Order: sequence, then structure tokens, then C-alpha cells
Amino acid sequence: MVASAKKTGWMFARTLPNILAVIFLSGLFIEFVSIERLANLLGGNLLTDGLLGATIGSVSIGNPLISYALGGELLDQGLSLVTVTALLVSWVTVGILQLPAEIQALGPRFALIRNGLSFLFALVIAFLTIITMQYLGVG
Repeated sequence: MVASAKKTGWMFARTLPNILAVIFLSGLFIEFVSIERLANLLGGNLLTDGLLGATIGSVSIGNPLISYALGGELLDQGLSLVTVTALLVSWVTVGILQLPAEIQALGPRFALIRNGLSFLFALVIAFLTIITMQYLGVG
């Protein structure tokens, strides 16, 4: 048990610099990318807006609790539902900024496959949300 605790402590100490770098980078990104800038980037095409939303969400790191407020604010700013959904799902599930730390902790193959599938499914979920809303006659 002591050996396991030492091994865990050593692994944490090795990954701590990467974790701190991720936190600082995500803070900088969120500080410089405002909601108004996002609204100006997006032009109304569902496919490109969905891709851009998922890409922006992928390079930032988000908390699921904050995503509710952010999603409402983005919709109030005029962003489409597909854009907001893709951005928020990828924001919570994909982590390009944390990828080096994830690779170090879990291995490159797992980290890259997980992030790639998460990006793809963020787009799928965004478009399924639109289809579901249209089917239900909402929005």
C-alpha cells in the first residue's frame, strides 16, 4: 500500500506542471474570447457554425455547471442552437489545452481517440438537438 501511495504521489508530482499550465492557458483563452467576438465570428450557416462552435469549445475548458448560464447568454446574443450546443458539448468533453497532460497521464492513443470521438459526437449531438427540436415543433 505504501508503494502504491508513493507511485501515485510521484505520478501526481510529474503531471502537476502540466495541470497548472492547462489552468493558466484556459484562463487566458476565456479572458480574450468574449461572447461578442463569438457572435461576430459566426455567420448563420449551420454546418460551419457547428464546426466553429465545436472547435472553439475544444480549445477551451469548461465546467458543466457554468455551461447553463453561458448557453443562455450565447443564445441571447443571437447564436444558433446548433452552434451553442456544439460549443458547450465540446467545451465540456474535448480538451485540446489539456491534451498534453492527458497524454502524459493516459497515453497518446487513448487521449487522441477520446478527444476525436468527443469532437465528432459534439457535432452529432448538436445536429440531433436541432432535428429533435424541429420534430417537436419547438424553436
